[in-house]
Amino acid sequence: MTIGANTEKILTELENHGFEAYMVGGCVRDGIMGRECNDIDITTNALPEQMLAVFSGYKVIPTGIKHGTVTVLCGGESFEITTYRIDGEYTDHRRPDEVRFTADIADDLARRDFTVNAVAMDRRGNIVDPFGGRADMESGIIRCVGVPQERFSEDALRILRAVRFSAQLGFMIDGATSEAVHVMRTDLRNISSERVRDELDKLICGKNAVEVLLGYSDVITAVISEFQPSIGLDQRSPYHRYDVWEHTVRALATAPAENMKLRRALLYHDIGKPACMKLDETGRGHFKQHDRVGAEMTSEIMKRLHYDNKTIAYTTALIANHSKKLRNRTDVKKMMCKIGDELFFELMEMKKCDNSAKNEFVLKENVFFDKLADIGREIAANDECRSIRGLAVNGSELAALGLKGTEIGEIQREMLELVMEEELPNDRAELLKFAEQSPTVKCQ
Repeated sequence: MTIGANTEKILTELENHGFEAYMVGGCVRDGIMGRECNDIDITTNALPEQMLAVFSGYKVIPTGIKHGTVTVLCGGESFEITTYRIDGEYTDHRRPDEVRFTADIADDLARRDFTVNAVAMDRRGNIVDPFGGRADMESGIIRCVGVPQERFSEDALRILRAVRFSAQLGFMIDGATSEAVHVMRTDLRNISSERVRDELDKLICGKNAVEVLLGYSDVITAVISEFQPSIGLDQRSPYHRYDVWEHTVRALATAPAENMKLRRALLYHDIGKPACMKLDETGRGHFKQHDRVGAEMTSEIMKRLHYDNKTIAYTTALIANHSKKLRNRTDVKKMMCKIGDELFFELMEMKKCDNSAKNEFVLKENVFFDKLADIGREIAANDECRSIRGLAVNGSELAALGLKGTEIGEIQREMLELVMEEELPNDRAELLKFAEQSPTVKCQ
C-alpha cells in the first residue's frame, strides 16, 4: 500500500512526539485490496489535548473533540485523527453516549463494525489485525466484529452498510451477520433519511448489486416500503420474463456502475406498476400510466430522503418518460424540447437498459433507440429549433405586432409546434407572417 506524502507527514509527527499512529478502517481495507483509497482516517494513543499540542503548527479543527476526534489540514488534505477509545451505550442507535480513551489499539478496533474495517497499519506497513480482517478480505466475507446483534444495536445503519459493502466489494455476508441483518432490518427506521440515502446510492452502483438487491429485498423495503408490492409480482406479459422487482434490479445492473443518476432512475422506474396493473380478458397484464404514477411516487420518496430538487427533477423526468413511444425525427425534437438534450440521451440509454431485462426478442428494439440517439445528435449538431428560444422571432417582435402577455406565449408555442413538425420554416419573415395572420392580430 502506497502512503501519500501528507499521510506520512501526519503519522511521523505523532511518532516523533512519542505516540503510536496508525491508518485505520476503509483506507487500510482498500489499500490492501488494491482499490483506490480516498479519505485517510488515523488513530493514535495521543489524547485530544496532546494532539492539539503535536499539531500546533497546523490548522486544526476540533471536529469531535469530545469523542476524541480532531481534523488536521496538511498539504491541502484533511485527516481525521481519533484517540483509541472504547464506546459506551448507543441509546440513539448512532453515537455512543460516552467514550473512554484507552492505550490499547485492540480495544479501539473491537468497537468497529466489520472485520475488514477493523485493520490498522502504521507508516512502515506493519499491520494490526486482531479480528481476522485480512483473512475475510481474502475469503470475500463481510463479518461483524464480535456479536452482530451488538454491533447493529450500536448503530442500525450498519445493517444497511453490511449489504452495501457486499454489493460494492462483491463479498458474501457471513451467516450470523446475514441472519442479524434480516432479523434487525426494521431498526433502520431509527436512522436519518440522509444516511440511508447515501448508503443506497453506493449500494446500487456496486458490482454485486443484483445479488444483494434480490437477496436482501426485505432490507430495502424496510427503508422504502413502496417497493414491497413489486416483489414477486408476476407481470403476465409476453415482454417480461421477471417479476417487477427482479426486472427492476436486472435493468439497473445493465447501466454503467459509474452512472449513479441512471441507476437511481432505473431503481424507481417501475415502482408505479403494482398500483397501475390491470388484467385484460385473456389474463395479460397492462400498466397504463405507470410511468406518471411512478414519477409521482419517486418524487415523494426522494423528498423523504432529502435529495435536492435538481436531482429529484432529473430522476422523475426520466421515469415519467421512460415508456413514451418515439417514432420519428419530429418525436425526437419534441422530446428534446420537453426534457432537454442531456436528459434525452440519458432517456435513450434508460430505454435500452429497461429492454435488456425483458424477454430476448425485445432487445431488437435497442437498435432503434440508438438510431433515435443518432437523430438527436444530428439535431443538436445542426442546432435545429427545439425550444421557444430557438425560434427566429422573439417576444419583442411579436409585441410590436400588438400581441400581449399570454397571447405571445400562446403563439410562440403554436409556432414551435409547427416548426418542429416541419410544417412551418424557422424563418423570421415566415414566422412574422404567420403571427400577423393570427386572429388576435387581425382583430386589432
